[in-house]
Order: sequence, then C-alpha cells, then structure tokens
Amino acid sequence: MSQQDEAVEGWQLESDSADAYERYLAPAFRPWAEDLIRLAAVTEGERILDVACGTGIVARQVASRVGEAGRVVGLDVNGDMLSVARAASADSRPPIEWRQGNALDLPFQPGDFDAVFCEQAIAFFSEPVTALGEMRRVLAAGGRAVVSVCRPIRYSPAYVAMADVLAGHVGADAALMMRSPFSPWAVDEFRHLFVAAGFAGVHVTIAVGALRYPSAAEFLRREAASSPLAQPIAALPARARDELIRELSAALADRVDDEGVVCGVESFVARAWMGSGRES
Repeated sequence: MSQQDEAVEGWQLESDSADAYERYLAPAFRPWAEDLIRLAAVTEGERILDVACGTGIVARQVASRVGEAGRVVGLDVNGDMLSVARAASADSRPPIEWRQGNALDLPFQPGDFDAVFCEQAIAFFSEPVTALGEMRRVLAAGGRAVVSVCRPIRYSPAYVAMADVLAGHVGADAALMMRSPFSPWAVDEFRHLFVAAGFAGVHVTIAVGALRYPSAAEFLRREAASSPLAQPIAALPARARDELIRELSAALADRVDDEGVVCGVESFVARAWMGSGRES
C-alpha cells in the first residue's frame, strides 16, 4: 500500500450521513433541544410536533414530558433521517409518530398540536414564512411555536474559517453548503418572519453555545460526514486533504484548548403564540 493509500485509509468518512448526524451532531444539539423544551413549558398530555426533526432529538427528549396521555410527532423530508429516528426511539413512551413530509405543506389539520418545535432548520426552507404559517395553522388556540436558527455565520467564526478553507480547496459549492445552516437575518428580520406568518406574539432571544471537537481534522470529518460535503471531501487526493486540514488547523489555532477545538455558535430562539398575544 502506498503512502497516499495509507493516508486515505486513516481518514475515512462515513457513507451514511443520517447515521453520522445521529452520532456526531445529535448529542451536541441535545442540550439545545432541552432548552427549547423548557422554553415551551411543555406539560403532560400535550400534543407536540417536531418539524424538520432530523433524527428526532427534540421529539425524543419531549416525549417523557407529555407522557402516555400526550402525542409526539416528528416530521422530516428525509426518509433516511426518519429511519434512524425510528430505531433510536423504539422504546419511547409514548411511542413517537414519524412522518415523512414537507414543512411547507404540513400533513396535519388545524388545531392538531399544542406546541410546534423547529430546531436549527428554518434557514434551509425555501419559503420560511410559508413554513411558519403552516406551523401556526396546525396549532390549537393559545398554542406556541419554538424555533431556533443559527445567526449569520460571522457570529460563529470557526465556521467562517471552515467555509473559507473549503472554498479554497474544494470549491464554492462546498463553502456554500457549510454556510447553509446559518441564517441571513438580523433580530428584527427574524421576528418579522413570524409576524408575516400571522403569529400574535413573538419573543426573540440570542443564545450563545459551543460545539467541541477533538481536533481540526475531526471538526472537518464530523461536519462533512453529517452532510452532503462527505462526497466532495472524500474525493480529494490525500495530499490535498492534508493541506486542507493543515490550513484549517492554523486558522483555528486560537480556538484550541486542552480538550480540542471550541466552535462558538450564536443562535436566535423565538417563541411565538398562535393567538394569545403573550410575549413572556
């Protein structure tokens, strides 16, 4: 085996992005999901919808809050994500309903839910106001939506560095993929989306969190494995990938401590009410 082949063998990307998402990103998002659930003040017996649920981290965390008298539904357009979610929630009580569907046309009736969640997904929607309008439509009177999204990428400098390095070594499309979870909105613009969708009361806060990775190489590998970036990065020659990692490591040098790389992330978190007009 050549030296280049050895380098390729030593740096493998998982081929299943849904499994990788569950392995790497779901644990990081779990504390953020718990914060959203606390913010919504979910109680026993309520009916909950998790929109664009991925592998279902919010749905799985909230199930114990609503108990057997409640209902939890996770919806995502990606069937592979839902397959992982089903396997991970096999013992959930109440059982979680997993539905494949589009956030822009929710397959539910008006008033079906008491609370709707959407964690870190609204930036991916082609029509965010339409999606929020659908969330409002399926809420019961007095129901609430709790939605989080990354602020513009400049507030998460480690990801700026990642996007810049990808642009130089993989191409503009790869950089765009890395930037895609980050919204373009200022606080007032984010709030206006909910107003335009017909919500009566909206309360927006800025949350500051962090993701940790053992190294810059693992930052790249795990983020890529959990996304469409896996294929173009895996296709790079070993030497080019090594250079990408060296450049990323240099860019992140001031974000390294004794436990690895710290990637700060700022998000908007919005609570919006169906019709009560509450703002606290």
